[in-house]
Amino acid sequence: MFHALADATRRDIVRRTLVGASSVSELADAYSMSFAAVQKHVAVLEGAGLVSKEARGRTRIVRAEPDQLDRVRALLDAYGGLWRGRIDRLDTLLAEDTPLAEDPPLAERPPDPDR
Repeated sequence: MFHALADATRRDIVRRTLVGASSVSELADAYSMSFAAVQKHVAVLEGAGLVSKEARGRTRIVRAEPDQLDRVRALLDAYGGLWRGRIDRLDTLLAEDTPLAEDPPLAERPPDPDR
């Protein structure tokens, strides 16, 4: 799913098909790329379950699959919560009032064997 949504054109195709179903030809007219390139984008989205295609004669109608998009949103929310928790723990660790160990004065340091 994330691979399919990594491309800006594919995200736009999902956006367009959420508003309303479109034929692959209508989608291709919206982009400065070949019909075959748009078909490939649609195939990637279909493989991820983010859109579905329906044959109406020779026309292929593409529509978004909102249930699959809800799954993507749930995964992103879960990952977001995970990272927020990690950042909060890091903030807590950094805010602790523990002084850093300081180097001992030169007189107390062991002799350097390379000198």
